[in-house]
Amino acid sequence: MCGIAGFLDPNCTDDARLTRTVTAMADRLLHRGPDAGGVLVDARSGLAFGHRRLSIVDLSPAGAQPMNSADGRFVVCYNGELYNAPELALELDRAGVVRRGHSDTEILVEWCARRGVRALLEACEGMFAFALWDRSTRTLTLARDRLGIKPLYWLWRDGLLVFGSELKALTAHPGWRPEIDPAAVSSYLRFGYVPAPAGIYKGVHKLEPGGLLTLVPGGAPVLESWWRLRDVARAGQADLFPGSPAEATDELERLLRRAVRGEMMADVPLGCFLSGGIDSSTVAALMQAESPRPVRTFSIGFRASGYDEAADAAKVAAHLGTDHTEFHVDPADGLAVIPHLAEWYDEPFADSSQIPTYIVSRLARQHVTVALSGDGGDELFAGYTRYVWAERLWRRLGRLPLPLRRVTGAGLAALSGPIGAMLASGAAALLPAGIRPSHPADKLRKLAGILPAASDDALFRRLISLWPEPERLVPGVAEPHGALWDESLRSEFPDFTARMQMLDTVSYLPDDILTKVDRASMAVALEARVPLLNHKVVEFAWRLPLALKIREGQSKWLLRQVLYRHVPRALVDRPKQGFSIPLAGWLRGPLRDWAESLLTPAALSEDGLLDPVPIRRAVVEHMTGRRDHAHALWAVLMLQAWRARTRSGS
Repeated sequence: MCGIAGFLDPNCTDDARLTRTVTAMADRLLHRGPDAGGVLVDARSGLAFGHRRLSIVDLSPAGAQPMNSADGRFVVCYNGELYNAPELALELDRAGVVRRGHSDTEILVEWCARRGVRALLEACEGMFAFALWDRSTRTLTLARDRLGIKPLYWLWRDGLLVFGSELKALTAHPGWRPEIDPAAVSSYLRFGYVPAPAGIYKGVHKLEPGGLLTLVPGGAPVLESWWRLRDVARAGQADLFPGSPAEATDELERLLRRAVRGEMMADVPLGCFLSGGIDSSTVAALMQAESPRPVRTFSIGFRASGYDEAADAAKVAAHLGTDHTEFHVDPADGLAVIPHLAEWYDEPFADSSQIPTYIVSRLARQHVTVALSGDGGDELFAGYTRYVWAERLWRRLGRLPLPLRRVTGAGLAALSGPIGAMLASGAAALLPAGIRPSHPADKLRKLAGILPAASDDALFRRLISLWPEPERLVPGVAEPHGALWDESLRSEFPDFTARMQMLDTVSYLPDDILTKVDRASMAVALEARVPLLNHKVVEFAWRLPLALKIREGQSKWLLRQVLYRHVPRALVDRPKQGFSIPLAGWLRGPLRDWAESLLTPAALSEDGLLDPVPIRRAVVEHMTGRRDHAHALWAVLMLQAWRARTRSGS
């Protein structure tokens, strides 16, 4: 894993200046690649590439970047891993290409030289973001992997194109002055992340998953999609897997074992994150099945009821025979991490599981350089609880008059304080353990919010919104409407659950889940890999009938069948918990002073970006225990912490 940065500025042809600027940009990414660094400039064209290397495959100088093709025409600056590199190398060998080493970077650039960018992209299995310079045509190409596992930011201004793995690399370029985009802030407050293709700054973009940017001399950037999940999902739904459940289980295990085997390729120690849930347990089980010795596994827990999965993870590890390490987190650990979050994430980011994700990454990095993760299973195999009940709920709600639902929602909202929490917990305790929800008070609050929804799409947006009306917090700004407001999706994906899965996979997965894992792991120079998101697994998952994903109220049914072949179901069958922290209690307790300092009326009013009134109302309700606004307030806190850091220039 690495960090890449660079720019193309036809008005700057001074070798020393190009080198100085791109070196400063790459140095901002030292944490992503502490092992080595390199710079390449083409002064005639104003092109500069900078690279920071975390050595994973071919640790020798033969894997150094930026890297030229053997014929000298192409140069690549690349972040990622190609898991089918050995297969691609065979074609180069048959063609008589003499390779200098065995890095996947060399395979990538030589494939480009022989077959072109598009042929390479279609042949690749892996995670990547790269920049490719064609000296012959003076064409710059930026590309990102299918699912958006690796990040790539870019901006275009007055003939200057700047790019980098993280925003901090772009801000090091002297030709651009960052300016906060209030519309992006509005989107952020709804979702807890800035949805692609936007960035938090005006003019900054994220290259979207499966995206390709091309810039030719004298032209402007041309954006295309070389792979779209929407197309894959639509094709899969039109060609459903025809076999039996047993045959589907066999095929899924075959694909998963192949993906895990490929992602265990490394010249450095590797291990696995293990929470004890379905996804991470499946990855750990298949890793152990593919390994002749115990796999290193890592988990963390919390000393708070309802949040500690460490004991469950330990039982799975013991059954599999892994070499297991665990760490228990307390509020002091969270306090120590919080001051660094704005630095690591570069733009406001409010998934509070960023804290445990960093801590488990730090724990793993003490022992390994690569860790496999179970991310992606929820989106592909319908693991989120909303997939189980949202469509069923909407069928019932949709029959009721909207005014009645609004009144009922208001009544439930009034019960979402301490009394409501007690009632919700009591009601949940009456349900069978297999379908008993975790954090039932949160579910009650969500139900109160979704009752007034005018459509199933509106219901989905409400379910995933931290602040359902962000325009109240950022006055005078129209919230951008992206994929989640795309009405054409209804005709392509008439099934509500499939539509939710598709939307989560193109938005929440890359912009939240994968961003969280990338920044947290890269902060400690750990490469995180996600075998469930191998594109062949993704394509197969979209061919599965919904009945193989959700059966008798149980989510991820088919993935569970694979896991049960390796781990007794008694060790993994329990309510979905998520990788969360006891945030509500922490904000009222050990984090209260820090939170209050960022949420004073004066602090909220600074720069005139936010309206403090609705935020202060939520602060008072939360701190007095009347209602739980922990995650909504966390979004504001992360915004405030980020703004404070950018104002200080640190």
